[in-house]
Amino acid sequence: MVSISPLGNVRSLRSLAVALFVILALSLVWLLSSDSVFPRAAFLAGHGQSPADSTPTSGHPLSDPSRTEQSPSSRQILKDIAQFFIDFPLNQRPYRNKYGELGRRTRILRDAIAGLESSPITSTTTTITTEDHLHLEQAAASLFPFLKNQPRNSTSQTPLSDLRSSIVPGSQAVVIPTGDRTIRYAAHLIAQLRQILDSTLPIQIVYAGDADLSPANREHLAAIPLASGPPLEFLDIYTVFDDATLLFTSSASGGWAVKPFAALGSRYEKVIVLDADAVFLQRPEALLSHPAFLRTGALLFHDRLLWQHAFADRHEWWRGEIRRPSGEMEKSRVWTEDYAEECDSGVVVLDKGRLEVFMGLLHTCWQNMFDVRDDCTYRITYGDKETWWMGLEMAGSGYEFSGHYGGIVGWEETHEDGKRKVCSFVIAHVDAEDRLLWYNGGLLKNKLTDPELYEVPAKWMIDADWLKGGSKEAMSCMVNGEVRSLIEGERTVLVRSIEKAREMDVTFHNVFHNRLG
Repeated sequence: MVSISPLGNVRSLRSLAVALFVILALSLVWLLSSDSVFPRAAFLAGHGQSPADSTPTSGHPLSDPSRTEQSPSSRQILKDIAQFFIDFPLNQRPYRNKYGELGRRTRILRDAIAGLESSPITSTTTTITTEDHLHLEQAAASLFPFLKNQPRNSTSQTPLSDLRSSIVPGSQAVVIPTGDRTIRYAAHLIAQLRQILDSTLPIQIVYAGDADLSPANREHLAAIPLASGPPLEFLDIYTVFDDATLLFTSSASGGWAVKPFAALGSRYEKVIVLDADAVFLQRPEALLSHPAFLRTGALLFHDRLLWQHAFADRHEWWRGEIRRPSGEMEKSRVWTEDYAEECDSGVVVLDKGRLEVFMGLLHTCWQNMFDVRDDCTYRITYGDKETWWMGLEMAGSGYEFSGHYGGIVGWEETHEDGKRKVCSFVIAHVDAEDRLLWYNGGLLKNKLTDPELYEVPAKWMIDADWLKGGSKEAMSCMVNGEVRSLIEGERTVLVRSIEKAREMDVTFHNVFHNRLG
């Protein structure tokens, strides 16, 4: 007789459960591919309609008595998959080896939703029932606990559908998550976008309750003169998501974590999510017409190429969780050459109207929940930076990075070997035509060491070698590349932006005092 250890029993049961789950998932995909099994679903169909439009009426699949019930086999598969997600949860510590599995489950849920929404409604097709709808909602809630207990309707049994239905089709906006500590830079950015660049995009300021951005400071921001576009809009993220799984203001890491939830909770469909200290050389509208964004609905920007082979554990983790990297990942020098950091999340552009992008964003948000970020995400990587591409990659969403790794905008110096170099405290990015588009770090020359000094940069460099400063406060440089001069229009934008920033500093002196972090 062969004895089996308790551990072996557990492993065998888990293997069997996973095998059964795969069979169920493949069966669901097959069923969804058949036009005769699932019609276009009422499930999540509110997206693309106003809430009023999604209310069942005569002739709607949920209310038409002439429709016949769908086959028991397809209903049972939906139920079994939902039950599997619930019975084998991912939302408990440790999280390190659960990112890839969440991605696989997210893909299955996405494919189920897509199949239901794409099947045509005809007189010969059957209808999805409320029970089936709830099965998929239960599956979504088991994967993404932050969907539960949404303050707008805490007892709703359809939180995912509610969230998608809150998005206004065709809408687009700049979304700036900020709090009292970063209000100075947010004011500079708002003034630049509206008074210097004449952007007409709506600007939505997102914050996590009064403890994050006080009512008085919201009034100060709202009072900034706007030369173009609609008034500022404010969104308390706690009116969209319950804080129980997020802990934005009661944890040190909450400031970074707000960003993906700001993207998810915004009512706008196409969102340009900006760090408060972003600086633009062109209107942000250019991001919405970027070819990479038009192709995929998700545009990201690379970080600097630094610290090659220095983070073996990080790369081991990535490779363990990403078993079948996408084409975009295969182009990554971080992935193929072991550089340290992939994404500069100071600007992220997403089209939530594309289901796969929306589902990838759910994964990104999961990585930024308190338990997950505290246990793993922020321990292995730096803040929210890598969670954007990781969520899209693992969930099987299309996305693209800008064509270059981060460059630099600053001032020319001579390296010790006599070579020319460009030095500063920021990371610069270009558009699809290799023209300067934006950089991070703010208009101050070095916000960490001198909160009063502004200086207009004169040179820039890209596709060269980084010489990283020894600390956050130290200047970094690029060398072994072409030293380029800012053109007159770019310098003019920065000169005028600095003038406006100084005006903001005078106007809001008391607000900014002691809030220069």
